Amino acid sequence: MPEANASAAATRDGIGAPSRVAVTDAAAAMMRKLYAAHGPLMFHQSGGCCDGSSPMCYLEGEFRTGASDVLLARLAVEGITEPVMFWMGAEQFERWRHTHLTVDVVPGRGGGFSLEAPEGVRFLIRSRLLTDAEDAALNR
Repeated sequence: MPEANASAAATRDGIGAPSRVAVTDAAAAMMRKLYAAHGPLMFHQSGGCCDGSSPMCYLEGEFRTGASDVLLARLAVEGITEPVMFWMGAEQFERWRHTHLTVDVVPGRGGGFSLEAPEGVRFLIRSRLLTDAEDAALNR
């Protein structure tokens, strides 16, 4: 999906730096549906194989993060009052640090415990390299 179809996400540091993560309108709509049914949400992107490399959506705090995880974004999604935290495993982040991520949703069922699975859809990541300006701001 072209980047133009992605909603801007809140900046990572709150001081105007570009975001590493955006959300498509379709993904935002699914997040609102999940939020209405379950409450505050979070994402975790690991570097695992198969669906372990898909972004997994959980209730906020249901997936325990720690020193081996990096907070990439506090996503501001219209209609959701709390930011949706987007975490990535630190090892995966080292490989993807020069990449901008867009959370999207597509028909189909992924494996795992992500909240959207019963809806017949799955979240996925679309990516592109950071621009030189984004890279300079985010990877200084």
